[in-house]
Amino acid sequence: METPYPKPISPTQTRIGWIGIGVMGAAMASHLLSAGYSLTIYARSPSKASSLLSQGAHLAHSPHQLARQSDVVFTMVGNPQDVNEIVLQPNGILSTLNPGAVIVDHTSSSPSLARQIYASAREKGCWSVDAPVSGGDIGAREGKLAIFAGGERPVVEWLTPLLDLMGRVTYMGEAGCGQSCKIGNQIMVGANLMGLSEGFVFAEKAGLELSKYMEAIRGGGAGSMAMELFGRRMIERDFKPGAFVEYMVKDLGMGVDVVKEEEDERVVVLPGAALCKQLFSSMVANGDGKLGIQGLTTVVERINGK
Repeated sequence: METPYPKPISPTQTRIGWIGIGVMGAAMASHLLSAGYSLTIYARSPSKASSLLSQGAHLAHSPHQLARQSDVVFTMVGNPQDVNEIVLQPNGILSTLNPGAVIVDHTSSSPSLARQIYASAREKGCWSVDAPVSGGDIGAREGKLAIFAGGERPVVEWLTPLLDLMGRVTYMGEAGCGQSCKIGNQIMVGANLMGLSEGFVFAEKAGLELSKYMEAIRGGGAGSMAMELFGRRMIERDFKPGAFVEYMVKDLGMGVDVVKEEEDERVVVLPGAALCKQLFSSMVANGDGKLGIQGLTTVVERINGK
């Protein structure tokens, strides 16, 4: 029987399903529509799908209906529990996915769950790739995300025409490696944001004009992609979310609390990441979990009495 993989991907033949149309997911899906692909979406709140529907997307009423009519299904949801429910549960994607079809999970999720999904997909003659992303809402809109892919290399290479529309994909290794790369990415992003926050609070207390301060240091050793993405927003107190604070707590937790997965050989002591998680967690406790991660500067300000 002919199956979608490894039949070459093309806008005229490859049917794509997409689940998760939040801040980033909707922008990522729109690039596929702009390239001429047939796209079916599922949304718990259909009203949020109006923009994509106006671009030509179709609406499915359930994940299993979407899976039945798709060759590639992308997921970009909130957390591992959502991924588990949408993919593995009785009425989830795998219940109706056709042999040879591929699941691509862009959610920042658990490496162990990615391995479980891969094994379950293979039992059904399907494939899965864990492909979390970095670059926030700007990267999603501009199609310049960094994409970290885990799974079978030939499957990732087969998906390249689609992934290239959203950013730059790097193959990281077997199932789960994409998610491990994203956790490491978040550890570094968190540390950068903590440094940016403390640097800005220090500079302001010292009487420096923050825009001039950032311009002075951005070309030196203190410059970073985090500064380019978030520095101006911090100065202007623009805390609109490209990535939610509550998701950063989740991502850092998967690095700091990996012992919960009972994989002792994978545990690493991460004092800086643990501190970052505490600071972001304090934002959630203060009701700021839906702010963008650049809002970390408010925690440092609060500690300093501002």
